[in-house]
Amino acid sequence: MKSAMRWFGLFVVVFVSVPATAAVRLPAILGDNMVLQQKADAPIWGWAEPQETVKVKGSWSDAEVTTQAGADGKWLVKLPTPTAGGPFTLTIVGSNTITLQNVLVGIVWICSGQSNMQFSVRNSNNAEAEIAAADYPKIRLFEVPRSVAETPQTDCKGSWQPCNPQTIPDFSAVAYYFGRDLNKQLDIPVGLVHTSWGGTAAESWTRKEILAADEDFMPILKRFDEAVAKYPTAIEEYKTKTLPDWQQKTEQAKTEGKEAPRRPYPPIGPDSQHRPGGLYNAMIAPLIPFAIEGAIWYQGESNAGRAWQYQKLFPAMINNWRADWGRGDFPFYFVQIAPYTGQNPDIREAQLMTFKTVANTGIVVTTDIGDPKDIHPKNKQDVGRRLALWALSKNYGLKDIVPSGPIYREMKIEGDKIRVFFDFAGNGLLARNGDLTHFTIAEDGKDFVPARAVIDGSTVVVSAEGVKAPVAVRFAWENAPEPNLFNKEGLPASPFRTDTRPGATDGQK
Repeated sequence: MKSAMRWFGLFVVVFVSVPATAAVRLPAILGDNMVLQQKADAPIWGWAEPQETVKVKGSWSDAEVTTQAGADGKWLVKLPTPTAGGPFTLTIVGSNTITLQNVLVGIVWICSGQSNMQFSVRNSNNAEAEIAAADYPKIRLFEVPRSVAETPQTDCKGSWQPCNPQTIPDFSAVAYYFGRDLNKQLDIPVGLVHTSWGGTAAESWTRKEILAADEDFMPILKRFDEAVAKYPTAIEEYKTKTLPDWQQKTEQAKTEGKEAPRRPYPPIGPDSQHRPGGLYNAMIAPLIPFAIEGAIWYQGESNAGRAWQYQKLFPAMINNWRADWGRGDFPFYFVQIAPYTGQNPDIREAQLMTFKTVANTGIVVTTDIGDPKDIHPKNKQDVGRRLALWALSKNYGLKDIVPSGPIYREMKIEGDKIRVFFDFAGNGLLARNGDLTHFTIAEDGKDFVPARAVIDGSTVVVSAEGVKAPVAVRFAWENAPEPNLFNKEGLPASPFRTDTRPGATDGQK
C-alpha cells in the first residue's frame, strides 16, 4: 500500500501541470502491439475528466473492470490477465473509446543501464546476419527516448513495435539477445522495455530522495549543485575556447593523416544526464506501475572510480525500483563489468557483493567475452544468453540449468595451502587451455604473489613456494583479467578476493 501511495503521490505532483481533458488518455507504455504481463493484476491507467466513469475490458475475457477518475482526473484499474497468448484487443471506454490492437500476453522485462546496454544490434557481432534473422512477431520492443527531468514524470514518448529486421537494428543488443533466448526456450510473447543512456552513473537512475537520505551519497548531490552553479561560466568557456581548440586539432590531425581527438564533453548543467535522479524521473518513473516480470541491467563503468560507494549505491537503486514498482522483490539480473585496461577490479567486487547481499538478483560474468582494449565488447549474444540463463532457471522452472559460473563461497586454510569453495560449480570445475591462471596468495601483512592453483573436485587448492602461512587468496584481481577457471557448463568464475585490505577506491564518494 505504501508503494502504491508513493507512486500516486509522484503522479499528482506532475499532473497538476497537465490540463484536464474530457477525452480518456493513456500513457505511452500502454499502446498497440504491447505485451501485458501474464497471470497478473495488470495496472491499466490514464487520465480522464474528473469523476468520469472508465471501463476497461480485454478480449480474452467477458469481464469488465470499472472505475471512476479522481478529482485530479487520474484513474487506474487492475486488470486480470490470462496465461500467455494473443493477439488480443484491449478496450478502454469513457467519454471516448480507445481500442488497443495486436496486444499479446506474456512476460515483460525492463532493460536498463549505460552504454553496454544501449549498444545496438547493428554494432554487435555478426550484425548483418542477426538483423536479417530478427523476425520474431512474439517479441515486442518499446524504446524509452533519452531524456532528463528534475521531478518524476508520469509519461514518456515511445511506442511498442513488433520485432523484425526493420525495427531491431538500433535496439539494445543485450536486451534483444536476452529476449530472443527467452522466446525460443519458452515459446511465449516477450516484451522488452529498453531504457538506457551511455556514460551515466547509478545515481542518475536513483530517486533523489533516496540519495538525500544517506550521508554516503550526499557528495553526489553536492558535486552536481556545484557544477550547476559554475555552468554559465563553464559553458561559455566550452563554446569559445574548448570547442574551437578541438576543432583546430581535428583539422590538423586530418592534414597529418592522424586520428582525430575525441570531441570534448560539454560541462555538466541543470539538464545534464548526470543529474542525480534525473534519469529515474524521466525514464523509469513513467513506466511505473506497468506490470513487469523483472529487470536486466548492464552498468557500472561510470561508477568504477567510486566502487566503494557503489557497494551501497547499487543495492539502494535496486531497492528503490522495487519499492516504487510495488511488485515485491522482482528479479534483477545484471552484468559484471567486462575486463578493460582502464577498469579497476573493485567495481566487479562491488557487483559481486550486491549479488551476494540483495535477494533475487543474478550476476553475469564476462571475463571470457570482453576486450581489454575496448570498453564496449561486441559479443553481446553471450551476454544476453547468460542473462537468460538466470531467468530460465529461477523464473521459468528450468531447474536443470546452471545459471552462473563458479562464485566464491568460502575458504579453508590447510597448512601452507588454502582450499577455495564455490557455489555454482555445476557438474565440476575445469581449467581451459592448461593450468589454472590468475590466482595469487599472501601471508599476513605481506604482498600477494603468483600462486599454483589445482582443481580438486569442486574446490581449488592454492599454494606458492615460500608461502608457509597463507591467509588470503585473490583470483583475477586486476583491471583486465582473462582467467581460465570455468565450470563444465562453460561459464567463467567471477573474480574475487578473500581479504579485506583497503581497496583502490575506499572512501571515494
